Amino acid sequence: MRIGIIGAGAMARALGGGWAAAGHEILVGARDLGKAAETAAVIGHGAHSGSITAAAEFGETVLLAVPVSALADISAVPLTGRTLIDCTNAFAPDSGGFILSEDAVAERIAATVPGAKVVKAFNLCAAEVWEGSAREFEGRPLLVPLCGDDPDAITLVAALAEDLKLRPVHAGGLHRARYLEATSAFVVGLWFGGQDARAMFPPLEATFADAD
Repeated sequence: MRIGIIGAGAMARALGGGWAAAGHEILVGARDLGKAAETAAVIGHGAHSGSITAAAEFGETVLLAVPVSALADISAVPLTGRTLIDCTNAFAPDSGGFILSEDAVAERIAATVPGAKVVKAFNLCAAEVWEGSAREFEGRPLLVPLCGDDPDAITLVAALAEDLKLRPVHAGGLHRARYLEATSAFVVGLWFGGQDARAMFPPLEATFADAD
């Protein structure tokens, strides 16, 4: 599959590198063409680079991996009919870790490029997790929640998650992506504070309770 990546930072390198290694064609696009070329070189496996528009035109699927402050760059990009994977987070520092500087980024992206099929995914973990080889923790596979309204787009992104040896889970429509974004801000804040966020939750087999 041809995957265009808008952005040339750590998430572009981590996810693009995994997909390139799995046999997908990658084109990295950024405002800074030199940085796009550097990221493509790190990804390897024949990855190319170009402008943001070139990445959008190249990709059957497009990964949006830019800071939220740079989302205006996509307003005029040709994304109609394409699956657009949104892995962004709108974090702002707070005394307890992080808060959201915007409550529903994925929904804003969908409104900005209404012809695209937006799927929220890969936003819960840092790039280093996706770039690493560990895919199982405490005997449990690493899950990737997916939120989106288009069934075909969800199926496509699920397959891309499986290419990275991850376990995709459909977590509802795009209106639920705001909860993924809020979860990321809360959990990452705990991690940065040195707390084990996984310890907040019992395993699935211990979570059942009687209805009130």
